[in-house]
Amino acid sequence: MREYAFYLGCIAPNRYPGSESASYKTAERLGIKLLDLQGASCCPAPGAFGSIDLNIWYAMAARNLCLAEQMGKDIALICNGCYKSIWEVNHKLKHNDELRDGVNEVLKEIDMEYKGSIDVWHLAELFYDPEIVGVDKIRESVTVPLTGARIAVHYGCHLMKPQKERHFGTTEHPTWIEEMVAALGATPVEYRNKMLCCGAGGGVRGYDLVHSLDITNEKMINLMEVGVDALTEVCPFCQLQFDRGQIEMQEKFGVRYDLPVLHYCELLGLAQGMSPQELALDLHAISCEPFLEKVL
Repeated sequence: MREYAFYLGCIAPNRYPGSESASYKTAERLGIKLLDLQGASCCPAPGAFGSIDLNIWYAMAARNLCLAEQMGKDIALICNGCYKSIWEVNHKLKHNDELRDGVNEVLKEIDMEYKGSIDVWHLAELFYDPEIVGVDKIRESVTVPLTGARIAVHYGCHLMKPQKERHFGTTEHPTWIEEMVAALGATPVEYRNKMLCCGAGGGVRGYDLVHSLDITNEKMINLMEVGVDALTEVCPFCQLQFDRGQIEMQEKFGVRYDLPVLHYCELLGLAQGMSPQELALDLHAISCEPFLEKVL
């Protein structure tokens, strides 16, 4: 059983506890044990801290890295924004001695030192990697195939870009999460402008909600055109934007979509035989019932 320090982030435990619970449970069935990263802070949010004060952004992310270094475990996480901050700061500090020394001067005040001894992984990345889990093992874990379900994938910005610092291959038309959806017995569905932002990133949701929802609405129109039963993603913040955002779009624009939005770990949990109650799907803003009636 491979062990990782599990960095939860803010959105999952506070808004989508089903994503949190599903992560622990689905990972364990695939040979990954997620260990609580005790004392972790905000990642910190790249669109907020990272655009206001880079020094604070570096130091806060480095503190989280130090906590995992003290455990002697690589970090695994389920949020693209958290991945952006913690992976990128880890990468920069490992390759920039001057920056690392400056951050360690700050960390010295709390008796910490960043050593660069661990790596940072998105849980979806670990699931896809054939040397760690792989699509075949995901398929073997399925007990309730999601047969007949047409599911679209949202990758999110911070997972895939900037391409020069990531290791996922193409960022223009990736299909690796679709492969993991197909492993659950569902049918992955392509749609126009798949790689468009959800609308929330970069602090846009907090600064200009209407503009943020305009982007989300564009994606929802594209999804409706191809007739999907659900949207899956690998980021609770994107999940919030698509799920809660549908309520906000109805209030502000008068449009209604009622498209269920599930984090991939929730989708995987259903396929592994977990109940909707166990996955807290009833806490979603948009009801998952039509989707559940089709697949269960």
